[in-house]
Amino acid sequence: MKLTRAKLLSLVLAVIFCLAGAAFAQPAAPAQADDQAQASKTQPVSNVPGIGEILSVIEKATQGQVDADPTGTTADKSTPGQGWTAPVRLAVVFAFLALLPSLLVMMTSFTRIVIVLGFIRRALSTQSIPPTVALIGLAFFLTIFTMGPVLSEINTQAIEPYMKDALEFPAAVEKGNDVLKDFMLRQTRSSDLELFLDFAGIDAAKTQADVPMRVAVPAFAISEFRTAFEIGCLLFIPFLLIDLVVGGILLSAGMMMLPPSMVSLPFKIILFVLVDGWRLLAETLVLSFR
Repeated sequence: MKLTRAKLLSLVLAVIFCLAGAAFAQPAAPAQADDQAQASKTQPVSNVPGIGEILSVIEKATQGQVDADPTGTTADKSTPGQGWTAPVRLAVVFAFLALLPSLLVMMTSFTRIVIVLGFIRRALSTQSIPPTVALIGLAFFLTIFTMGPVLSEINTQAIEPYMKDALEFPAAVEKGNDVLKDFMLRQTRSSDLELFLDFAGIDAAKTQADVPMRVAVPAFAISEFRTAFEIGCLLFIPFLLIDLVVGGILLSAGMMMLPPSMVSLPFKIILFVLVDGWRLLAETLVLSFR
């Protein structure tokens, strides 16, 4: 069934609402003089479109090729660039941009890396040194490095075939999802995965290929939190011992009003530099994903 421009616009706005979590008001379609256009405008959608249909609509939006022209009447598919206006294309682009932070934080190694870097700054008691923007930048590039094999596989199996017209857009997205899901499940504890499979009412005996993304993503996220906290606690212990030793010395010397953290800060930094802490930290984070 061919969709009119108003229906396609409503579908795109629904996708934006689901991805970005923001409420968008659906504008009313302009009045049409043609009775047939009025009937098609008021006709309700009989069923909910599948993910493949939604992705196909998004692909057409980015290419500017749809079934309806600006007047709401059916146009020839062979005519390129008919139907989609600049606001509709911008809406699709903004939907993708709204999804990018969630993809970066929840479906890659970024979460574990940035939490561990936050722990090390807290253990050193340096407050805002290194600055947050520097830690985020380091976490971002470490994420690109650790995700390099996964990104290369996605490029080989999904992006390149799609650019060569060997795969349709929904099929390419499914290929990329499978590669990313395989990475996430390798880093996910079985107990976390079984928890969300049980919540979703899915048989826990299913293979990894049968695990839906709505189950894999939260299971991967809480597994990453646990792993990051384990690494952070191990990093915290030596610096905590320095605080205890310095606090005991100050207490025995009668200098109870002097903050122990102020005195222990230089010793923590010296220890971290002498053991080449940043190299060891980067090595630990990279090896934790292999």
